[in-house]
Amino acid sequence: MKPFPENLQGVLFDLDGTLLDSAPDLHAALKTQCEEMRVAVPPYAMVREVVSRGSRAILRCAFPSLDESRLLALLPRYLELYQAVMAEHTRPFDGIDELLSAIESQGLSWGIVTNKPGFLTDELVQRIGWGSRAAAVVSGDTLPVKKPDPAPVLLACERAGLDPARCLFVGDDRRDVTAGADAGAYTVAVRWGYLDGGDPGQWGADLVLDHPADLTRRLRVAA
Repeated sequence: MKPFPENLQGVLFDLDGTLLDSAPDLHAALKTQCEEMRVAVPPYAMVREVVSRGSRAILRCAFPSLDESRLLALLPRYLELYQAVMAEHTRPFDGIDELLSAIESQGLSWGIVTNKPGFLTDELVQRIGWGSRAAAVVSGDTLPVKKPDPAPVLLACERAGLDPARCLFVGDDRRDVTAGADAGAYTVAVRWGYLDGGDPGQWGADLVLDHPADLTRRLRVAA
């Protein structure tokens, strides 16, 4: 594993499952859609686990037998329902506010690299109150490719003025680790997110953390 970067410039984060616990609102939107279509609502725990894989995986929890084309036809309505409720119960994970404040207090930059569509990402970031704080926000449709491709991470570094080698990339999915590593960043996998049923300790990250406070302490020691 690589040593923790010297002269750290900033930290990039995945959004859902890393910074924000958005699963309650994602499940609420699916519940409404299921009720509209008169199908059983899948358990919250089932939906929460697959949030990092995106809207199609969430829909698949409720419609496991649909072929891909029919599933995709349901996506616009799901996103519409989600957009209507996406900040009602979504909150930063415990310790994230303190972590972001610690990053800023040390004069470092932070940003977001997510596979979430841009129209949802931008609105959600504004509703949470981070619009003027994030140095860069790169969404799933900002580029023709998304994570695990490293290009979104590299674009976020460029927009935030960060050297990837002096940057952390933090996420709750193997795709985050792959994207960050291929971009040349120091990768941090977190256990507090959705994890997609995986074990962060098996993803090859440079650092695995149990709580945002662990990274806050690490940054203060490195300062």
